[in-house]
Amino acid sequence: MNPILSATQSTYAGVCLSIGCLRRTVVPMIDLGAIDVLVLGAGNAGLSAALVARQHGKRVVVLEAAPKHMRGGNSRHTRNCRCMHAEPTAILTESYPEDEYFADLMRVTGGETNEELARLVIRQSVHCPEFMGRYGVRFQPSLSGTLQLSRTNAFYLGGGKALVNEFSAAAERAGIAIVYDAVVDGIVLDGDCFKSVAATIAGVPASVSAKVLVAASGGFEANFGWLEEAWGPIAGNFLCRGTPYNTGKVLKSLLACGVQRIGDPTQCHAVAIDARAPKFDGGIVTRLDCVSLGIVVNKHAHRFYDEGEDFWPKRYAIWGRLVAQQPDQIGYSVIDAKAIGAFMPSVFPAFRADTIGELATQVGLPADALAATVSAFNDAVRPGRFDHTILDDCGTEGLAPNKTHWARRIDTPPFFAYPLRPGITFTYLGVGVDATARILMADGLPSQNMFAAGEIMAGNVLGKGYLAGTGMTIGSVFGRLAGEGAGRHGRH
Repeated sequence: MNPILSATQSTYAGVCLSIGCLRRTVVPMIDLGAIDVLVLGAGNAGLSAALVARQHGKRVVVLEAAPKHMRGGNSRHTRNCRCMHAEPTAILTESYPEDEYFADLMRVTGGETNEELARLVIRQSVHCPEFMGRYGVRFQPSLSGTLQLSRTNAFYLGGGKALVNEFSAAAERAGIAIVYDAVVDGIVLDGDCFKSVAATIAGVPASVSAKVLVAASGGFEANFGWLEEAWGPIAGNFLCRGTPYNTGKVLKSLLACGVQRIGDPTQCHAVAIDARAPKFDGGIVTRLDCVSLGIVVNKHAHRFYDEGEDFWPKRYAIWGRLVAQQPDQIGYSVIDAKAIGAFMPSVFPAFRADTIGELATQVGLPADALAATVSAFNDAVRPGRFDHTILDDCGTEGLAPNKTHWARRIDTPPFFAYPLRPGITFTYLGVGVDATARILMADGLPSQNMFAAGEIMAGNVLGKGYLAGTGMTIGSVFGRLAGEGAGRHGRH
């Protein structure tokens, strides 16, 4: 058992537990001491909230479902956060003003966002690097190249795992208790007031009470039963690119207890990842960034979407959904030798052949159909000046769909193919919040003492689509807001 836990046990009657809100259930209580702020989730959002609440002198405990070596949720798989800034900085080039940031967000979401909360995230994003740096997170110099992120996204030195490690160390130095292997099974409410959680800590059933709750426990992307409820049987072919510990128990419990529900359960950050990736936790190394440099076909060797619609950081997260809509939820990215070296490859090697027909045979595609698709594509390419760093003038004519930018003939052997599956990083169904990160009840009024941050409320900003780095920005901004609200709770 975790050494911070006491052997003292008691019971709490009148518990409102997760699904169905069962009444008059008795649950043993493991004594963690008097807790002011209970944070669920030890990722970027949860630890940000914990650190800020602790600055207000609050006694803070964090429950993390994962074991210590897998702590941090999806934050450990990240690389950067998207930040507004008015002029060049040590880690970002040029400028990225609010209106451009918002326009980018509107384009990827199709306008499905809460503008008040979206602009709040954007305006507060300017403070993300300084806040993270205060707790030991270091940043790389600005990046250039095919991802076009040097002026928009601040990259962590060592990636998200380093960020989680620094935040965790800072929390421990500040006297914040982080309890690992602590799975929350249900939420205890009295009306709109949080009382406690029913949990299993290191295999022991427990009830943990606190004055304030901060829910930062992620979405339900690792819960394939729930995914199939939303998507139907095709979800069986999905891969969970993120942590296996985001099963949505906290989210489902909050919704069952009368919290406002926002978002569509089928909307998510869904990337086209290498089909050979593991079912869970493959991370960023399984992503394919060559889509815009070639063509993508389905199992019948037919193209189905414009691979050059926009810059990859603004479009990469639509490709998981696109592949999910194809037969058997499988696709194939096909490129030639000209594309090699211009993208971050998957951790798995590409299939390689000297002819298109041989390539088709290797990956199990109909050879004649793939040859016909490639030939039709090559014939439709119109001359232009290829430049993958801009929206160039290399497109096609006469195809359905056309490729808008970066269209080059696929004619230089060897030829390469990567198989693609939908890889879900996080889901957008979540709880409603206001501009102070306070959780809203079904009637639209704020709860007395509950806050939310990170993926569990990201659907307020991300109705659909994704903009690279935005998830970590939402987590940082609303984590700080939740920590501030929790820290000030009870002051009169």
